[in-house]
Amino acid sequence: MVAKLDRLPSAPGVYLMKGKGGETLYIGKANVLADRVRSYFQKGADLTPKNRLLVSHVTDIETMVTRSELEALILENNLIKRHRPRFNVILRDDKNYPYLRLPIKEAFPRFTIVRKVQNDGALYYGPYVPAGALRETLRVIRKVFPLATCEIEIDGKAERPCIEYEIKRCMGPCVGYQTSKDYHDIVRQTRMFLEGRDTELLESYRERMEAASEREDFEEAARIRDRIFKIERTLERQRVAQTEIVDQDIVGLARDGAAADIQMLFVRGGLLVGRKDFHWGQVADQPDDELVRSVIEQFYNKEVIPPKQVLLPITLPEADLLSRWLSERKGEKVQVLAPERGMKHHLVQMAEENAVAALKDHLRDEATERVAVEELQKLLHLKKAPTRIEGFDISNIQGNQGVASMVVWEAGGAKKGEYRKFRIKTVEGADDFASMREVVLRHYSGVKEDQRPLPDLILIDGGIGQLGAAMDALRELGLARIDIVALAKAKGAKEERIFLPGRKNPVILRPSSPATHLLQRIRDESHRFAITYHRKLRSRALLASNLDEIAGVGPAKRRDLLRYFGSLEALAAASEADLQRVGGVGPRTAKEIHNALAAK
Repeated sequence: MVAKLDRLPSAPGVYLMKGKGGETLYIGKANVLADRVRSYFQKGADLTPKNRLLVSHVTDIETMVTRSELEALILENNLIKRHRPRFNVILRDDKNYPYLRLPIKEAFPRFTIVRKVQNDGALYYGPYVPAGALRETLRVIRKVFPLATCEIEIDGKAERPCIEYEIKRCMGPCVGYQTSKDYHDIVRQTRMFLEGRDTELLESYRERMEAASEREDFEEAARIRDRIFKIERTLERQRVAQTEIVDQDIVGLARDGAAADIQMLFVRGGLLVGRKDFHWGQVADQPDDELVRSVIEQFYNKEVIPPKQVLLPITLPEADLLSRWLSERKGEKVQVLAPERGMKHHLVQMAEENAVAALKDHLRDEATERVAVEELQKLLHLKKAPTRIEGFDISNIQGNQGVASMVVWEAGGAKKGEYRKFRIKTVEGADDFASMREVVLRHYSGVKEDQRPLPDLILIDGGIGQLGAAMDALRELGLARIDIVALAKAKGAKEERIFLPGRKNPVILRPSSPATHLLQRIRDESHRFAITYHRKLRSRALLASNLDEIAGVGPAKRRDLLRYFGSLEALAAASEADLQRVGGVGPRTAKEIHNALAAK
Protein backbone atom coordinates (compact mmCIF):
# COMPACT_ATOMS: atom_id res chain seq x y z
CA MET A 1 0.00 0.00 0.00
CA VAL A 2 2.81 2.45 0.90
CA ALA A 3 4.52 1.90 -2.45
CA LYS A 4 1.23 2.36 -4.28
CA LEU A 5 0.55 5.64 -2.46
CA ASP A 6 4.00 6.89 -3.51
CA ARG A 7 3.28 6.16 -7.16
CA LEU A 8 -0.11 7.88 -7.45
CA PRO A 9 -0.47 10.18 -10.48
CA SER A 10 -0.76 13.96 -10.02
CA ALA A 11 -3.55 14.22 -12.56
CA PRO A 12 -7.36 14.28 -12.61
CA GLY A 13 -9.10 10.95 -12.48
CA VAL A 14 -11.02 8.35 -10.48
CA TYR A 15 -9.86 6.13 -7.62
CA LEU A 16 -11.34 2.78 -6.53
CA MET A 17 -10.66 1.61 -2.99
CA LYS A 18 -10.84 -2.18 -2.70
CA GLY A 19 -11.12 -4.74 0.09
CA LYS A 20 -9.21 -7.94 0.71
CA GLY A 21 -11.57 -9.94 -1.50
CA GLY A 22 -11.07 -7.54 -4.40
CA GLU A 23 -14.52 -5.99 -3.90
CA THR A 24 -14.88 -2.26 -4.60
CA LEU A 25 -15.58 -0.42 -1.34
CA TYR A 26 -15.59 3.20 -2.48
CA ILE A 27 -15.24 5.17 -5.73
CA GLY A 28 -14.24 8.83 -5.79
CA LYS A 29 -12.90 11.45 -8.18
CA ALA A 30 -10.24 14.11 -7.79
CA ASN A 31 -8.61 16.92 -9.70
CA VAL A 32 -5.25 15.72 -8.34
CA LEU A 33 -5.43 12.00 -7.56
CA ALA A 34 -2.24 11.86 -5.49
CA ASP A 35 -3.32 14.61 -3.09
CA ARG A 36 -6.85 13.32 -2.62
CA VAL A 37 -6.04 9.64 -2.06
CA ARG A 38 -3.08 10.30 0.27
CA SER A 39 -5.30 12.54 2.43
CA TYR A 40 -7.13 9.41 3.62
CA PHE A 41 -3.94 7.78 4.92
CA GLN A 42 -1.96 10.68 6.41
CA LYS A 43 -1.08 10.29 10.07
CA GLY A 44 -3.42 12.34 12.22
CA ALA A 45 -5.85 12.93 9.34
CA ASP A 46 -9.19 14.33 10.54
CA LEU A 47 -11.44 11.63 9.10
CA THR A 48 -15.13 11.06 9.67
CA PRO A 49 -16.11 7.79 11.41
CA LYS A 50 -17.26 6.46 8.04
CA ASN A 51 -13.92 7.21 6.36
CA ARG A 52 -11.97 5.73 9.29
CA LEU A 53 -13.96 2.51 8.87
CA LEU A 54 -13.41 2.63 5.11
CA VAL A 55 -9.64 3.05 5.42
CA SER A 56 -9.45 0.13 7.88
CA HIS A 57 -10.87 -2.18 5.16
CA VAL A 58 -8.83 -0.91 2.19
CA THR A 59 -6.12 -3.30 0.95
CA ASP A 60 -5.69 -2.00 -2.60
CA ILE A 61 -6.26 1.17 -4.63
CA GLU A 62 -6.84 1.38 -8.37
CA THR A 63 -6.71 4.68 -10.24
CA MET A 64 -7.89 5.78 -13.69
CA VAL A 65 -6.47 8.98 -15.14
CA THR A 66 -8.73 11.27 -17.19
CA ARG A 67 -8.04 14.37 -19.29
CA SER A 68 -10.17 16.65 -17.10
CA GLU A 69 -12.13 16.82 -13.86
CA LEU A 70 -15.34 16.77 -15.93
CA GLU A 71 -14.33 13.46 -17.51
CA ALA A 72 -13.54 12.17 -14.02
CA LEU A 73 -17.05 13.12 -12.87
CA ILE A 74 -18.64 11.22 -15.77
CA LEU A 75 -16.41 8.16 -15.23
CA GLU A 76 -17.07 8.18 -11.46
CA ASN A 77 -20.84 8.17 -12.05
CA ASN A 78 -20.66 5.26 -14.48
CA LEU A 79 -18.42 3.20 -12.20
CA ILE A 80 -20.66 3.81 -9.16
CA LYS A 81 -23.65 2.68 -11.21
CA ARG A 82 -21.79 -0.50 -12.23
CA HIS A 83 -20.17 -1.47 -8.90
CA ARG A 84 -22.55 0.09 -6.31
CA PRO A 85 -19.82 0.30 -3.61
CA ARG A 86 -21.01 -0.05 -0.01
CA PHE A 87 -19.32 3.17 1.21
CA ASN A 88 -20.77 5.40 -1.52
CA VAL A 89 -24.17 7.04 -1.20
CA ILE A 90 -26.31 4.96 -3.57
CA LEU A 91 -29.76 5.84 -4.89
CA ARG A 92 -32.02 2.84 -4.34
CA ASP A 93 -34.18 3.77 -7.31
CA ASP A 94 -32.48 2.67 -10.55
CA LYS A 95 -35.31 2.96 -13.08
CA ASN A 96 -35.69 5.52 -15.84
CA TYR A 97 -38.47 8.07 -15.54
CA PRO A 98 -41.34 8.68 -17.98
CA TYR A 99 -41.43 11.54 -20.46
CA LEU A 100 -44.00 12.77 -22.95
CA ARG A 101 -42.59 12.60 -26.47
CA LEU A 102 -43.97 14.82 -29.25
CA PRO A 103 -42.50 14.17 -32.74
CA ILE A 104 -43.14 17.68 -34.13
CA LYS A 105 -41.62 16.91 -37.54
CA GLU A 106 -44.47 14.52 -38.39
CA ALA A 107 -47.54 15.69 -40.31
CA PHE A 108 -49.83 14.69 -37.42
CA PRO A 109 -47.70 14.30 -34.27
CA ARG A 110 -49.15 12.45 -31.30
CA PHE A 111 -47.97 12.22 -27.71
CA THR A 112 -46.40 8.96 -26.55
CA ILE A 113 -44.95 7.93 -23.20
CA VAL A 114 -41.25 6.97 -23.29
CA ARG A 115 -38.55 6.25 -20.73
CA LYS A 116 -35.58 6.93 -22.96
CA VAL A 117 -34.76 10.36 -24.37
CA GLN A 118 -33.20 10.28 -27.84
CA ASN A 119 -31.68 12.92 -30.10
CA ASP A 120 -34.33 12.39 -32.78
CA GLY A 121 -35.76 15.87 -33.35
CA ALA A 122 -38.80 15.22 -31.15
CA LEU A 123 -39.72 17.31 -28.11
CA TYR A 124 -39.59 15.67 -24.67
CA TYR A 125 -41.49 16.90 -21.62
CA GLY A 126 -40.79 15.64 -18.11
CA PRO A 127 -39.71 13.78 -16.15
CA TYR A 128 -43.09 13.00 -14.61
CA VAL A 129 -42.60 11.40 -11.20
CA PRO A 130 -44.68 9.71 -9.88
CA ALA A 131 -46.51 8.23 -12.86
CA GLY A 132 -49.78 9.72 -11.59
CA ALA A 133 -48.43 13.17 -12.51
CA LEU A 134 -48.02 11.98 -16.10
CA ARG A 135 -51.54 10.56 -16.23
CA GLU A 136 -52.95 13.84 -14.90
CA THR A 137 -51.02 15.87 -17.49
CA LEU A 138 -52.21 13.61 -20.31
CA ARG A 139 -55.77 13.81 -19.02
CA VAL A 140 -55.65 17.61 -19.15
CA ILE A 141 -54.08 17.65 -22.62
CA ARG A 142 -56.68 15.24 -24.03
CA LYS A 143 -59.52 17.16 -22.39
CA VAL A 144 -58.40 20.60 -23.59
CA PHE A 145 -56.47 20.09 -26.83
CA PRO A 146 -58.17 17.92 -29.52
CA LEU A 147 -55.13 15.98 -30.74
CA ALA A 148 -55.31 12.46 -32.15
CA THR A 149 -54.61 9.67 -29.64
CA CYS A 150 -54.94 6.61 -31.92
CA GLU A 151 -52.01 4.67 -33.36
CA ILE A 152 -53.24 4.24 -36.93
CA GLU A 153 -51.54 5.87 -39.90
CA ILE A 154 -53.20 9.24 -40.52
CA ASP A 155 -53.45 9.76 -44.28
CA GLY A 156 -56.94 11.25 -44.56
CA LYS A 157 -58.29 8.10 -46.23
CA ALA A 158 -60.11 6.39 -43.34
CA GLU A 159 -63.76 5.58 -44.08
CA ARG A 160 -65.18 7.16 -40.94
CA PRO A 161 -63.90 8.87 -37.76
CA CYS A 162 -63.90 7.18 -34.37
CA ILE A 163 -65.81 8.08 -31.22
CA GLU A 164 -63.13 10.62 -30.26
CA TYR A 165 -64.35 12.80 -33.13
CA GLU A 166 -67.97 12.47 -32.01
CA ILE A 167 -67.14 13.76 -28.51
CA LYS A 168 -64.94 16.58 -29.90
CA ARG A 169 -61.68 15.16 -28.54
CA CYS A 170 -60.24 14.91 -32.07
CA MET A 171 -60.93 16.85 -35.26
CA GLY A 172 -60.86 13.82 -37.58
CA PRO A 173 -57.59 14.19 -39.54
CA CYS A 174 -57.78 10.46 -40.33
CA VAL A 175 -60.76 11.10 -42.66
CA GLY A 176 -59.48 14.41 -44.02
CA TYR A 177 -61.61 16.69 -41.83
CA GLN A 178 -58.49 18.53 -40.61
CA THR A 179 -55.36 19.60 -42.48
CA SER A 180 -51.84 19.16 -41.18
CA LYS A 181 -51.54 22.95 -40.90
CA ASP A 182 -54.65 23.21 -38.68
CA TYR A 183 -53.49 20.21 -36.65
CA HIS A 184 -50.10 21.82 -36.03
CA ASP A 185 -51.87 24.96 -34.82
CA ILE A 186 -53.32 22.85 -31.97
CA VAL A 187 -49.87 21.29 -31.41
CA ARG A 188 -48.47 24.82 -31.03
CA GLN A 189 -51.15 25.65 -28.44
CA THR A 190 -50.36 22.46 -26.52
CA ARG A 191 -46.67 23.34 -26.48
CA MET A 192 -47.46 26.80 -25.14
CA PHE A 193 -49.40 25.19 -22.28
CA LEU A 194 -46.63 22.70 -21.44
CA GLU A 195 -43.88 25.32 -21.69
CA GLY A 196 -45.56 27.81 -19.34
CA ARG A 197 -46.56 30.37 -21.99
CA ASP A 198 -50.13 30.35 -20.71
CA THR A 199 -50.54 34.16 -20.75
CA GLU A 200 -49.82 34.16 -24.48
CA LEU A 201 -52.02 31.09 -25.00
CA LEU A 202 -55.03 32.44 -23.10
CA GLU A 203 -54.73 35.81 -24.86
CA SER A 204 -54.88 34.13 -28.27
CA TYR A 205 -57.88 32.05 -27.16
CA ARG A 206 -59.76 35.14 -25.97
CA GLU A 207 -59.13 36.84 -29.30
CA ARG A 208 -60.46 33.81 -31.16
CA MET A 209 -63.49 33.60 -28.87
CA GLU A 210 -64.34 37.27 -29.54
CA ALA A 211 -63.89 36.76 -33.28
CA ALA A 212 -66.22 33.74 -33.22
CA SER A 213 -68.83 35.77 -31.31
CA GLU A 214 -68.62 38.64 -33.81
CA ARG A 215 -69.35 36.31 -36.71
CA GLU A 216 -72.15 34.75 -34.60
CA ASP A 217 -70.48 31.33 -34.44
CA PHE A 218 -71.66 30.89 -30.88
CA GLU A 219 -70.98 27.14 -30.76
CA GLU A 220 -67.30 27.73 -31.54
CA ALA A 221 -67.16 30.64 -29.07
CA ALA A 222 -68.62 28.43 -26.33
CA ARG A 223 -66.11 25.67 -27.11
CA ILE A 224 -63.18 28.11 -26.80
CA ARG A 225 -64.68 29.58 -23.60
CA ASP A 226 -64.80 26.09 -22.06
CA ARG A 227 -61.20 25.47 -23.11
CA ILE A 228 -60.08 28.70 -21.42
CA PHE A 229 -61.92 27.68 -18.24
CA LYS A 230 -60.27 24.24 -18.16
CA ILE A 231 -56.80 25.70 -18.66
CA GLU A 232 -57.30 28.29 -15.93
CA ARG A 233 -58.56 25.64 -13.51
CA THR A 234 -55.52 23.46 -14.22
CA LEU A 235 -53.12 26.36 -13.76
CA GLU A 236 -54.74 27.27 -10.43
CA ARG A 237 -54.04 23.77 -9.10
CA GLN A 238 -50.50 23.31 -10.44
CA ARG A 239 -48.96 26.75 -10.89
CA VAL A 240 -45.95 27.50 -8.69
CA ALA A 241 -45.82 31.16 -7.68
CA GLN A 242 -42.64 32.72 -9.08
CA THR A 243 -41.41 35.71 -11.00
CA GLU A 244 -40.04 33.89 -14.04
CA ILE A 245 -41.18 30.92 -16.07
CA VAL A 246 -38.18 28.61 -16.25
CA ASP A 247 -37.79 24.85 -15.90
CA GLN A 248 -36.40 24.05 -12.46
CA ASP A 249 -35.55 21.05 -10.31
CA ILE A 250 -35.65 22.02 -6.64
CA VAL A 251 -33.85 20.02 -3.94
CA GLY A 252 -34.81 19.93 -0.27
CA LEU A 253 -32.94 18.05 2.48
CA ALA A 254 -34.13 16.93 5.92
CA ARG A 255 -32.39 14.92 8.66
CA ASP A 256 -33.52 13.18 11.85
CA GLY A 257 -30.86 11.27 13.75
CA ALA A 258 -29.13 8.85 11.38
CA ALA A 259 -31.91 9.13 8.78
CA ALA A 260 -32.07 11.60 5.90
CA ASP A 261 -34.50 12.44 3.11
CA ILE A 262 -34.13 14.44 -0.08
CA GLN A 263 -37.11 15.69 -2.05
CA MET A 264 -36.78 16.83 -5.65
CA LEU A 265 -39.62 18.96 -7.03
CA PHE A 266 -39.93 19.16 -10.82
CA VAL A 267 -41.24 22.46 -12.18
CA ARG A 268 -41.82 22.63 -15.92
CA GLY A 269 -43.23 25.69 -17.59
CA GLY A 270 -44.10 27.06 -14.16
CA LEU A 271 -46.16 23.98 -13.32
CA LEU A 272 -45.30 21.51 -10.59
CA VAL A 273 -45.37 18.28 -12.61
CA GLY A 274 -44.03 15.85 -10.01
CA ARG A 275 -41.68 15.03 -7.17
CA LYS A 276 -39.15 12.35 -6.31
CA ASP A 277 -38.23 11.09 -2.85
CA PHE A 278 -34.82 9.71 -1.82
CA HIS A 279 -34.55 8.23 1.68
CA TRP A 280 -31.72 6.67 3.66
CA GLY A 281 -32.05 5.12 7.10
CA GLN A 282 -28.38 5.11 8.21
CA VAL A 283 -26.30 8.01 6.86
CA ALA A 284 -25.25 9.79 10.06
CA ASP A 285 -21.63 9.87 8.84
CA GLN A 286 -22.47 11.27 5.41
CA PRO A 287 -22.23 15.09 5.30
CA ASP A 288 -25.02 17.10 3.68
CA ASP A 289 -22.92 18.07 0.66
CA GLU A 290 -22.09 14.43 -0.13
CA LEU A 291 -25.77 13.42 0.02
CA VAL A 292 -26.87 16.28 -2.23
CA ARG A 293 -23.98 15.84 -4.66
CA SER A 294 -24.59 12.09 -4.94
CA VAL A 295 -28.28 12.62 -5.70
CA ILE A 296 -27.51 15.22 -8.39
CA GLU A 297 -24.82 13.11 -10.03
CA GLN A 298 -26.66 9.78 -9.99
CA PHE A 299 -30.10 11.17 -10.85
CA TYR A 300 -28.93 13.08 -13.92
CA ASN A 301 -26.64 10.27 -15.01
CA LYS A 302 -29.78 8.46 -16.20
CA GLU A 303 -31.89 9.30 -19.24
CA VAL A 304 -32.96 12.57 -17.63
CA ILE A 305 -33.00 15.97 -19.34
CA PRO A 306 -31.68 18.58 -16.89
CA PRO A 307 -33.75 21.77 -16.49
CA LYS A 308 -32.31 25.25 -16.91
CA GLN A 309 -31.95 25.66 -13.17
CA VAL A 310 -31.17 23.23 -10.34
CA LEU A 311 -31.84 24.84 -6.95
CA LEU A 312 -30.00 23.36 -3.95
CA PRO A 313 -30.37 23.79 -0.17
CA ILE A 314 -26.59 24.15 0.33
CA THR A 315 -23.65 25.50 -1.64
CA LEU A 316 -21.60 22.70 -3.19
CA PRO A 317 -17.84 23.18 -3.71
CA GLU A 318 -18.27 21.48 -7.11
CA ALA A 319 -21.25 23.57 -8.26
CA ASP A 320 -19.37 24.95 -11.29
CA LEU A 321 -18.25 21.46 -12.31
CA LEU A 322 -21.80 20.12 -11.97
CA SER A 323 -23.09 23.07 -14.00
CA ARG A 324 -20.64 22.31 -16.83
CA TRP A 325 -21.60 18.62 -16.78
CA LEU A 326 -25.35 19.27 -16.80
CA SER A 327 -24.97 21.91 -19.52
CA GLU A 328 -23.14 19.37 -21.66
CA ARG A 329 -25.95 16.84 -21.14
CA LYS A 330 -28.68 19.38 -21.93
CA GLY A 331 -26.92 21.13 -24.80
CA GLU A 332 -27.44 24.56 -23.25
CA LYS A 333 -26.54 26.46 -20.09
CA VAL A 334 -27.72 24.90 -16.80
CA GLN A 335 -27.38 26.87 -13.58
CA VAL A 336 -26.68 25.11 -10.26
CA LEU A 337 -27.70 27.56 -7.55
CA ALA A 338 -28.03 27.66 -3.75
CA PRO A 339 -30.32 30.71 -3.32
CA GLU A 340 -30.28 32.48 0.04
CA ARG A 341 -33.18 34.90 -0.54
CA GLY A 342 -36.05 35.69 -2.86
CA MET A 343 -38.48 33.42 -4.68
CA LYS A 344 -35.90 30.74 -5.47
CA HIS A 345 -35.04 30.46 -1.77
CA HIS A 346 -38.77 30.16 -1.03
CA LEU A 347 -38.99 27.24 -3.49
CA VAL A 348 -36.08 25.46 -1.77
CA GLN A 349 -37.86 25.96 1.58
CA MET A 350 -40.97 24.37 0.06
CA ALA A 351 -38.88 21.35 -1.03
CA GLU A 352 -37.38 21.12 2.47
CA GLU A 353 -40.85 21.15 4.04
CA ASN A 354 -41.78 18.24 1.76
CA ALA A 355 -38.58 16.43 2.79
CA VAL A 356 -39.41 16.87 6.50
CA ALA A 357 -42.92 15.45 5.98
CA ALA A 358 -41.61 12.52 3.92
CA LEU A 359 -38.93 11.73 6.50
CA LYS A 360 -41.53 11.56 9.29
CA ASP A 361 -43.59 9.13 7.18
CA HIS A 362 -40.53 6.95 6.51
CA LEU A 363 -39.53 6.83 10.18
CA ARG A 364 -43.06 5.90 11.22
CA ASP A 365 -43.21 3.14 8.60
CA GLU A 366 -39.76 1.85 9.58
CA ALA A 367 -40.80 1.67 13.23
CA THR A 368 -43.84 -0.39 12.26
CA GLU A 369 -41.74 -2.69 10.07
CA ARG A 370 -39.18 -3.11 12.84
CA VAL A 371 -41.87 -4.29 15.24
CA ALA A 372 -43.16 -6.67 12.55
CA VAL A 373 -39.82 -8.35 11.80
CA GLU A 374 -38.91 -8.66 15.48
CA GLU A 375 -42.27 -10.27 16.18
CA LEU A 376 -41.75 -12.51 13.15
CA GLN A 377 -38.37 -13.68 14.44
CA LYS A 378 -39.78 -14.61 17.85
CA LEU A 379 -42.96 -16.19 16.51
CA LEU A 380 -41.24 -18.38 13.92
CA HIS A 381 -37.98 -18.96 15.82
CA LEU A 382 -35.92 -17.54 12.97
CA LYS A 383 -32.13 -17.32 13.13
CA LYS A 384 -32.28 -13.51 12.75
CA ALA A 385 -34.82 -10.72 12.24
CA PRO A 386 -35.27 -10.82 8.46
CA THR A 387 -34.28 -7.69 6.54
CA ARG A 388 -34.66 -9.34 3.12
CA ILE A 389 -37.65 -11.57 2.35
CA GLU A 390 -38.30 -13.19 -1.03
CA GLY A 391 -41.84 -14.40 -1.78
CA PHE A 392 -42.87 -17.03 -4.37
CA ASP A 393 -46.26 -17.81 -5.92
CA ILE A 394 -47.50 -20.19 -8.65
CA SER A 395 -50.34 -19.25 -11.00
CA ASN A 396 -52.13 -21.46 -13.48
CA ILE A 397 -55.73 -21.95 -14.52
CA GLN A 398 -56.79 -25.51 -15.38
CA GLY A 399 -53.14 -26.37 -15.91
CA ASN A 400 -52.65 -23.88 -18.73
CA GLN A 401 -49.91 -21.26 -19.07
CA GLY A 402 -48.29 -22.11 -15.73
CA VAL A 403 -46.18 -19.24 -14.40
CA ALA A 404 -44.52 -18.19 -11.16
CA SER A 405 -43.39 -14.98 -9.52
CA MET A 406 -40.67 -13.97 -7.09
CA VAL A 407 -40.95 -10.63 -5.26
CA VAL A 408 -38.47 -8.98 -2.90
CA TRP A 409 -39.10 -7.07 0.32
CA GLU A 410 -36.03 -5.41 1.80
CA ALA A 411 -35.45 -2.72 4.42
CA GLY A 412 -39.09 -1.83 4.73
CA GLY A 413 -40.22 -1.82 1.12
CA ALA A 414 -40.65 -3.63 -2.19
CA LYS A 415 -37.61 -3.80 -4.48
CA LYS A 416 -39.47 -4.05 -7.78
CA GLY A 417 -36.31 -3.89 -9.81
CA GLU A 418 -35.41 -7.34 -8.42
CA TYR A 419 -38.77 -9.01 -9.06
CA ARG A 420 -38.64 -12.07 -11.33
CA LYS A 421 -41.26 -13.94 -13.34
CA PHE A 422 -40.99 -17.48 -14.69
CA ARG A 423 -42.73 -19.69 -17.20
CA ILE A 424 -43.02 -23.26 -15.92
CA LYS A 425 -40.91 -25.40 -18.25
CA THR A 426 -40.70 -28.96 -16.88
CA VAL A 427 -44.15 -29.58 -15.40
CA GLU A 428 -47.21 -30.80 -17.31
CA GLY A 429 -50.62 -29.82 -15.98
CA ALA A 430 -51.57 -28.12 -12.71
CA ASP A 431 -48.93 -29.50 -10.34
CA ASP A 432 -48.20 -26.66 -7.93
CA PHE A 433 -45.74 -28.73 -5.89
CA ALA A 434 -43.52 -29.65 -8.83
CA SER A 435 -43.84 -26.13 -10.25
CA MET A 436 -42.69 -24.61 -6.97
CA ARG A 437 -39.71 -26.96 -6.83
CA GLU A 438 -38.71 -26.07 -10.40
CA VAL A 439 -38.91 -22.31 -9.84
CA VAL A 440 -37.03 -22.27 -6.53
CA LEU A 441 -34.34 -24.51 -8.03
CA ARG A 442 -33.99 -22.31 -11.13
CA HIS A 443 -33.91 -19.04 -9.23
CA TYR A 444 -31.40 -19.94 -6.54
CA SER A 445 -29.16 -21.79 -9.00
CA GLY A 446 -28.72 -18.44 -10.72
CA VAL A 447 -28.27 -16.63 -7.40
CA LYS A 448 -25.49 -19.03 -6.39
CA GLU A 449 -23.78 -18.84 -9.77
CA ASP A 450 -23.82 -15.01 -9.81
CA GLN A 451 -22.98 -14.78 -6.09
CA ARG A 452 -25.94 -12.48 -5.49
CA PRO A 453 -27.19 -11.90 -1.91
CA LEU A 454 -29.35 -14.61 -0.36
CA PRO A 455 -32.55 -13.74 1.52
CA ASP A 456 -32.95 -13.96 5.28
CA LEU A 457 -36.37 -15.58 4.78
CA ILE A 458 -38.22 -17.25 1.89
CA LEU A 459 -42.01 -16.98 1.93
CA ILE A 460 -43.96 -19.57 -0.07
CA ASP A 461 -47.60 -18.97 -0.99
CA GLY A 462 -49.23 -22.29 -0.16
CA GLY A 463 -49.35 -25.08 2.37
CA ILE A 464 -47.14 -27.87 3.56
CA GLY A 465 -46.87 -29.43 0.09
CA GLN A 466 -45.50 -26.31 -1.56
CA LEU A 467 -43.17 -25.79 1.41
CA GLY A 468 -41.79 -29.32 1.10
CA ALA A 469 -41.18 -28.89 -2.64
CA ALA A 470 -39.29 -25.62 -2.11
CA MET A 471 -37.20 -27.21 0.66
CA ASP A 472 -36.25 -30.08 -1.63
CA ALA A 473 -34.89 -27.56 -4.14
CA LEU A 474 -32.91 -25.69 -1.48
CA ARG A 475 -31.41 -28.95 -0.15
CA GLU A 476 -30.32 -29.91 -3.66
CA LEU A 477 -28.50 -26.56 -3.94
CA GLY A 478 -26.92 -26.79 -0.48
CA LEU A 479 -28.99 -23.83 0.76
CA ALA A 480 -31.05 -25.58 3.43
CA ARG A 481 -29.69 -23.09 6.00
CA ILE A 482 -31.99 -20.34 4.69
CA ASP A 483 -35.12 -19.84 6.80
CA ILE A 484 -38.27 -20.73 4.84
CA VAL A 485 -41.99 -20.75 5.68
CA ALA A 486 -45.28 -21.11 3.80
CA LEU A 487 -48.36 -18.93 4.29
CA ALA A 488 -51.89 -20.19 3.63
CA LYS A 489 -55.43 -19.59 4.75
CA ALA A 490 -57.74 -22.54 5.44
CA LYS A 491 -60.93 -22.59 3.40
CA GLY A 492 -63.56 -20.54 5.18
CA ALA A 493 -61.15 -19.49 7.95
CA LYS A 494 -60.25 -15.91 8.83
CA GLU A 495 -56.84 -16.60 10.34
CA GLU A 496 -53.67 -17.00 8.30
CA ARG A 497 -51.60 -20.13 8.95
CA ILE A 498 -47.83 -20.44 8.80
CA PHE A 499 -46.26 -23.81 7.95
CA LEU A 500 -42.73 -24.36 9.28
CA PRO A 501 -40.12 -26.97 8.26
CA GLY A 502 -40.30 -30.12 10.36
CA ARG A 503 -43.58 -29.17 11.97
CA LYS A 504 -46.87 -30.79 10.94
CA ASN A 505 -49.29 -28.36 12.57
CA PRO A 506 -49.24 -24.75 11.40
CA VAL A 507 -48.84 -21.63 13.52
CA ILE A 508 -52.06 -19.57 13.61
CA LEU A 509 -51.40 -15.85 13.14
CA ARG A 510 -53.40 -13.14 14.88
CA PRO A 511 -55.23 -10.95 12.31
CA SER A 512 -54.13 -7.77 14.09
CA SER A 513 -50.47 -8.74 14.33
CA PRO A 514 -47.88 -6.52 12.53
CA ALA A 515 -46.07 -9.73 11.52
CA THR A 516 -49.27 -11.01 9.91
CA HIS A 517 -49.74 -7.77 7.98
CA LEU A 518 -46.15 -7.89 6.71
CA LEU A 519 -46.42 -11.48 5.48
CA GLN A 520 -49.81 -10.79 3.90
CA ARG A 521 -48.44 -7.81 1.99
CA ILE A 522 -45.56 -9.84 0.57
CA ARG A 523 -47.81 -12.82 -0.26
CA ASP A 524 -50.44 -10.60 -1.90
CA GLU A 525 -47.77 -8.82 -3.95
CA SER A 526 -46.32 -12.11 -5.22
CA HIS A 527 -49.84 -13.26 -6.07
CA ARG A 528 -50.61 -10.01 -7.92
CA PHE A 529 -47.36 -10.19 -9.89
CA ALA A 530 -47.94 -13.82 -10.89
CA ILE A 531 -51.58 -13.27 -11.88
CA THR A 532 -50.68 -10.22 -13.99
CA TYR A 533 -48.07 -12.19 -15.91
CA HIS A 534 -50.39 -15.17 -16.27
CA ARG A 535 -53.21 -13.05 -17.71
CA LYS A 536 -50.82 -11.40 -20.14
CA LEU A 537 -49.67 -14.77 -21.50
CA ARG A 538 -53.24 -16.09 -21.70
CA SER A 539 -54.42 -13.00 -23.58
CA ARG A 540 -51.60 -13.37 -26.09
CA ALA A 541 -52.33 -17.05 -26.60
CA LEU A 542 -56.09 -16.57 -26.96
CA LEU A 543 -55.68 -13.67 -29.34
CA ALA A 544 -53.23 -15.56 -31.50
CA SER A 545 -55.32 -18.75 -31.60
CA ASN A 546 -58.63 -16.99 -32.28
CA LEU A 547 -57.32 -14.62 -34.92
CA ASP A 548 -55.11 -17.23 -36.60
CA GLU A 549 -58.29 -18.89 -37.85
CA ILE A 550 -59.29 -15.79 -39.85
CA ALA A 551 -58.04 -15.47 -43.41
CA GLY A 552 -56.22 -12.21 -44.03
CA VAL A 553 -55.29 -11.57 -40.39
CA GLY A 554 -51.55 -12.02 -40.00
CA PRO A 555 -49.11 -11.14 -37.19
CA ALA A 556 -48.89 -7.45 -38.17
CA LYS A 557 -52.65 -6.98 -38.24
CA ARG A 558 -53.03 -8.88 -34.94
CA ARG A 559 -50.53 -6.47 -33.38
CA ASP A 560 -52.34 -3.42 -34.79
CA LEU A 561 -55.69 -4.67 -33.48
CA LEU A 562 -54.38 -5.28 -29.97
CA ARG A 563 -52.57 -1.94 -29.88
CA TYR A 564 -55.69 -0.08 -30.95
CA PHE A 565 -58.11 -1.75 -28.51
CA GLY A 566 -55.64 -2.32 -25.66
CA SER A 567 -56.79 -5.83 -24.64
CA LEU A 568 -58.38 -8.99 -25.94
CA GLU A 569 -61.53 -8.24 -23.96
CA ALA A 570 -61.92 -4.82 -25.59
CA LEU A 571 -61.22 -6.31 -29.01
CA ALA A 572 -63.82 -9.03 -28.50
CA ALA A 573 -66.38 -6.42 -27.44
CA ALA A 574 -65.76 -4.17 -30.45
CA SER A 575 -68.42 -3.70 -33.10
CA GLU A 576 -67.73 -4.20 -36.78
CA ALA A 577 -67.68 -0.42 -37.22
CA ASP A 578 -65.11 -0.10 -34.42
CA LEU A 579 -62.91 -2.77 -36.01
CA GLN A 580 -62.85 -0.89 -39.31
CA ARG A 581 -61.13 2.04 -37.64
CA VAL A 582 -57.94 -0.02 -37.59
CA GLY A 583 -55.89 0.52 -40.71
CA GLY A 584 -56.26 -2.26 -43.29
CA VAL A 585 -59.45 -3.74 -41.82
CA GLY A 586 -62.31 -3.53 -44.30
CA PRO A 587 -66.00 -4.46 -43.84
CA ARG A 588 -65.51 -8.14 -44.76
CA THR A 589 -62.50 -8.68 -42.48
CA ALA A 590 -64.21 -6.78 -39.66
CA LYS A 591 -67.22 -9.06 -39.90
CA GLU A 592 -65.06 -12.20 -39.82
CA ILE A 593 -63.10 -10.93 -36.79
CA HIS A 594 -66.29 -9.99 -34.96
CA ASN A 595 -67.93 -13.36 -35.63
CA ALA A 596 -64.79 -15.31 -34.67
CA LEU A 597 -64.30 -13.55 -31.35
CA ALA A 598 -68.00 -13.43 -30.47
CA ALA A 599 -68.20 -17.21 -30.85
CA LYS A 600 -65.50 -17.81 -28.23
